[in-house]
Amino acid sequence: MKLHDPRQDPQKALVMMQAAYRKMHEALMNTRRPIVYSLCQYGVDSVWEWGPLVGGNIWRTTDDISDSYRSMALIGFSQAGLEKFAGPGHWNDPDMLEIGNGGMTADQYRTQMSLWAMLAAPLIARNDLSKMDETTKSILMNEEVIAVDQDKLGIQGSRFGPPQIWVKPLSGGAKAVALFNYVIDDEAEPLTLKFEDVGISGPVHARDLWAHKDLGVLHDSYTVTVPQGGVVMLRIWK
Repeated sequence: MKLHDPRQDPQKALVMMQAAYRKMHEALMNTRRPIVYSLCQYGVDSVWEWGPLVGGNIWRTTDDISDSYRSMALIGFSQAGLEKFAGPGHWNDPDMLEIGNGGMTADQYRTQMSLWAMLAAPLIARNDLSKMDETTKSILMNEEVIAVDQDKLGIQGSRFGPPQIWVKPLSGGAKAVALFNYVIDDEAEPLTLKFEDVGISGPVHARDLWAHKDLGVLHDSYTVTVPQGGVVMLRIWK
């Protein structure tokens, strides 16, 4: 008798796959060692909806990334709407950081680092760490941006404004805000953040996380020129 081919029955294939992931989770737990369990599912079958149920800590939400702005932007900005599936102990994974591999400009690499931090995504460097120039080091080792990614609340940021302005609540009541000039053909252009749009009224304190500069007390809004394919990333608090 010919065995049933699960590829002809998507629901059965999904059940079998989940069972396999769950079995691996149980094996890892039996080691009694702290191990991060990553599901490389390429976003198939909406893995974010059932990843925690099979013990996953992180799961790929997309196909493989490449070292190009088009690939990075398509993957990174497509994560909008998945924030409800992320939280402490279980994270959406839009694939590795391409920073330092040479296919993008420094501004575009800052965009990837900022966006992945706003997504509370795993920060997995794919470049040759033994051959990093100072620009690459400054991007990958920006402790203020890493702190946004690693904030203990574990909240994935969300997109709220045109065209790509993202906000991420932080512990202690602060918020991270990233303003992206994401269209590759656009020149550097001013973008305006209205503080009421991120749920803060009255004067706020602000710090530019790439310039490593305090902006002082700001009122109502903040307008800044964002480079082509680049980002301005702020931490704001009352």
